[in-house]
This record gives sequence, structure tokens and C-alpha cells, in this order.
Amino acid sequence: MSESQEMTLVEHLAELRKRLIWVIIVFILSMVAGLVYAGQAIEYLKQSPLAGGIPLKSFHPSDVLGIYMQFSFVIGLIVTLPVALYHIWRFVSPGLHEQERKGTLMFIPAAFFLFLLGLSFGYFVVFPFVMQFVTNIAGTIQVDPNYGISQYFSFMFNMVIPFGFLFELPILVMFLTRLRILNPMRLAKMRRFAYFGLTIVGITLTPPEIVSDILVTVPLLLLYEISIWLSRTVYRKQLKEEERWRQEYENQHE
Repeated sequence: MSESQEMTLVEHLAELRKRLIWVIIVFILSMVAGLVYAGQAIEYLKQSPLAGGIPLKSFHPSDVLGIYMQFSFVIGLIVTLPVALYHIWRFVSPGLHEQERKGTLMFIPAAFFLFLLGLSFGYFVVFPFVMQFVTNIAGTIQVDPNYGISQYFSFMFNMVIPFGFLFELPILVMFLTRLRILNPMRLAKMRRFAYFGLTIVGITLTPPEIVSDILVTVPLLLLYEISIWLSRTVYRKQLKEEERWRQEYENQHE
């Protein structure tokens, strides 16, 4: 490796380090802000009809502090996500063409929107089904549903947050297609394995009840099909751009 190549590698590592520091700073500041608003968020979710009027108890002195920290982390995650996506784009954008840089920049608001959409799907669709299921099971053995506040919100976050990341699948596929790591043909060949994996995820995240399994699994499979369609759109556009560049190159050298 030449000295210029070594300097280039060092510069890339320094650039990556700088952007990671910025993301960490934003995350820490967002968590601090999250601590300020965590109480309001907790109270709102406690009063939400989705909670089903279930009384929440504190079974340990550290429960409330732990819940505040969890809410702070989630708020920090939501606020930091678009910042992290922007710095990822800035890090990889020097290796892209001008049109690719403009196109991939639009992925940031779309990815943030899909993350919020996934959270909403998990909270407003999946979580009520799960809570209704476990409440009915408790009723069959004559047990009053009286949950600890730490266990309740931890269960909710573990149920909801994964859907935020799962709904990022179309944007991730489009971005990797732009970078020429994926293409629609490869995604189509992987369809059976992807379906199997997404079905396992859907069944794992829901109670053993067929309606909730279908309710979660079908949207995940649709997301994969949408991802293939978006990848095909991006791939065709890339082929057209390459053909146009080739023709311009040939015209310039005639």
C-alpha cells in the first residue's frame, strides 16, 4: 500500500470517527431531553385506552427510575435516527455519482417516516392484540391482570421497537441497490428464505394465536415484495443512467 493510500485510509477512519462522535453527542443530548419529557410520555401511555385500564404497580424501588431511563433511551433513539442516517449518507456519498447522491439523500426522511410507521403499527395494531391475548389467558385461570410498571413498559418496548426497524426494509433494500450491493434478481431468488425468516419473526413477536400471527406476518411479506419492486425501479433507472453515460462517452470520443 502506498503512502497516499495509507493517508486516504487514515482520512476515512478520521471521517468515520468524527461522524460517530456527532451521532453519540446527539444521542446523549436527546436522552437528557428524554428524561425531561419521560414523565409526560409515561402518564400519556398509562392513560391510553390501549393500556386497557390495567393498574400498574411498582414492585421495586428502582422500577420508576428504570422506566425513566427506558423512555429516555427510546426518545433518544427516535431523535438520533435521522441524524445517524444523514451521517451515514455523508460518509458514503463521496463514492456515489451526483445523481446517486441526490437520490440517496431522499432516503433519510423516508426511512424516518417508515420507522415511525413501524412503531405505530407495533403499538396500535400488534400490542393491543398481544395484551388482549395475555389478559384473556389470565382470566381463564382466574388471575387478576395486575402488572408491574417496569415489566409492562419493558414488554411494550420489546414488542413495538422491532417493528420500527423491520419497516426499514424497503429503504434499506433501495439504498443497497443504489450501492449495487443488491439487485431485484438476487432478492427474487432469496424470496423463499426471506419469507421463511419473516414468518418466523412474525410468529415470534406475537402470541400463539393464528389471527395475530397473520396480522403481523402478512404486512412483513408485503414489505418484502414492496422492497423487490422498489429495487427493480432503482435498478432499471441505474441501467438507463449507465446507457446514457456510455452514449455520451462514445459521442465525446468519436
